[in-house]
Amino acid sequence: MSKLFTISPSPHIHSGDSVNKIMYSVILALAPAFIWSIVMFGLDSVRVTLLAVAACMAFEFLIQKFILQVKPQITDGSAALTGVLLAFNVPASVPSWMLIVGSLVAIGIAKMPYGGLGNNPFNPALVGRVFMLISFPVQMTSWPAIGTSGVDAVTTATPLAILKEGVKNGQPVFEIFKNLPTNLDLFLGNISGSLGEISVAALLIGGLFMLIRKIITWHIPVSVLISAAIFSGIFWMIDPARYADPIFHLMTGGLVLGAFFMATDMVTSPMNPKAQIVFGVGIGVLTILIRVWGAYPEGVSFAILIMNALVPLLNRFIKPKRFGEVKIQSNKG
Repeated sequence: MSKLFTISPSPHIHSGDSVNKIMYSVILALAPAFIWSIVMFGLDSVRVTLLAVAACMAFEFLIQKFILQVKPQITDGSAALTGVLLAFNVPASVPSWMLIVGSLVAIGIAKMPYGGLGNNPFNPALVGRVFMLISFPVQMTSWPAIGTSGVDAVTTATPLAILKEGVKNGQPVFEIFKNLPTNLDLFLGNISGSLGEISVAALLIGGLFMLIRKIITWHIPVSVLISAAIFSGIFWMIDPARYADPIFHLMTGGLVLGAFFMATDMVTSPMNPKAQIVFGVGIGVLTILIRVWGAYPEGVSFAILIMNALVPLLNRFIKPKRFGEVKIQSNKG
């Protein structure tokens, strides 16, 4: 035989899913949040999203064809999804050239050097976003106010940034909250921020769609949100004048976006449910630690990337029960 194939032991299960189907389903799940971002920020949302998608697909095509010299596979949807998620993590006012640089980092540094789809240890969109945040902090933290776009855009601060600055200046939380949007505004999306963090309601619709379609399981998003709520609640109960309540933490920043759409990335998350729960708890706890004590008001991106690095250890030491394994009990005595 000229070719040898190694076949793993049974059982062999085929779900009917494919890479294309999963990737484009996730993109579809992000549609409600994308539509709401257009309502809030106008055509800038379209510019940012289309440019990020086009840049990611173009860079992946060029790297595969001319550097790796393999058949380009940009139609599988993975590069397009990376572009959408990168766009959802930046302000609608971000300059186009910066977004192109971020796309190059996401594809050219975080994905393709490891072998492309299925081999990258870190979420490419988050690597691109963190690179942009560190390299261009002013532009990446200048958020357009709702209802403004283009040259007429007015910059403002996100609720998390306002809270962090107020606490730093010694203001009690209840005084800061008088100048912040209500919980209903936070839930519906009547706030400023990145494209993918302004409407919890729109993100939950997309997350529910993925759960119903079984694109993701509940283990990671639920563990992220519950652990973040519990951990922030402990701080809040200790000193409510200094720390925000759990509802505020759940409704603000990219926590819901990260929990449902980025932490659940099949390539960079653990393979079994027990490890996924530990993975999610780590993200929730690290997010709150960074928000409370870190230099940045938001910590979801950093928390996910840190836990991405621990995935090989989680897969190794937290393993499911082997199929057909029988526990033998001793009958001594």
